[in-house]
Amino acid sequence: MHASSARSGLLYAVCGFALLSLGDAVIKSIAGAWPGTAVAALRYSIGALGLGTLLYLKEGRQGFALPMPKVQILRGFAVAMATICFFLSIFVMPLAEATAIGFTSPMITAVLSAIFLHERTNVTKWTATFIAFGGVLLIMRPNVAELGWVALLPLAAAMSMALLMIGNRAVAGAGTPILMQFLVASLAVPFILTAAILGHFSGVPTLHIGMPDWTIVARCAVVAVTASFAHWLIFMATTRASAAEIAPMTYVQLLMALALGILVFGDWPDMTSLAGSAIIIASGLLLWRKSRA
Repeated sequence: MHASSARSGLLYAVCGFALLSLGDAVIKSIAGAWPGTAVAALRYSIGALGLGTLLYLKEGRQGFALPMPKVQILRGFAVAMATICFFLSIFVMPLAEATAIGFTSPMITAVLSAIFLHERTNVTKWTATFIAFGGVLLIMRPNVAELGWVALLPLAAAMSMALLMIGNRAVAGAGTPILMQFLVASLAVPFILTAAILGHFSGVPTLHIGMPDWTIVARCAVVAVTASFAHWLIFMATTRASAAEIAPMTYVQLLMALALGILVFGDWPDMTSLAGSAIIIASGLLLWRKSRA
């Protein structure tokens, strides 16, 4: 029975992580048609509205609460920064490379947990972090040469995601999962909207927000729904298999991003990028293996 449950949990996880990459590919398809800041604002506005409706239908007005408000605002700010940076990065970089750099987030989280949450750290965590950043340097080297400092955007997104993970740990158990999802989405919206408005009036042509084509609105709505469904699948996976069993399945997202990048956008990775991605995966697996010991 346990083996059957674990297998179904792994299947849920694979589907969830693959769906996240599919959503990223949909976002990348908007590149050049609408600013990344505006795309992020619309995607999270739709997501917050949908999650709020679901929360009301499931728990009523009493379901809306704001436990630990300062930490919740931190979570909203972190996911806003992560989303803006990642969306902008996949507009200018291959999907697989931006996704690979994003996988440094668990290693950064381990370091930040030691600093801010005073969690015990060890040589393995620091080793995994340094190995991962070695992979990041391999991936970023040609991108920095070609794109300049814009190539640092996925690393900024990974750091913001690590900050979100710290916030998630701090509010664990403070509310239902759907409330936590609603709060992080709804509190991210003001930050993303502010960034979109500032970008619009900055004078930078690529950040000017014009009237979007209906297909852009539809794609943002699709991503809002698929991302929420993906997170639900991953949550369901954790109810059937342990977090340790599910953790390696996150790399399905990277493999899916690599395949979609090639098939949809024609982004063939070079050997340097593949080597960097492999190093990041190896560091993540090292951290996962030692966490099970």
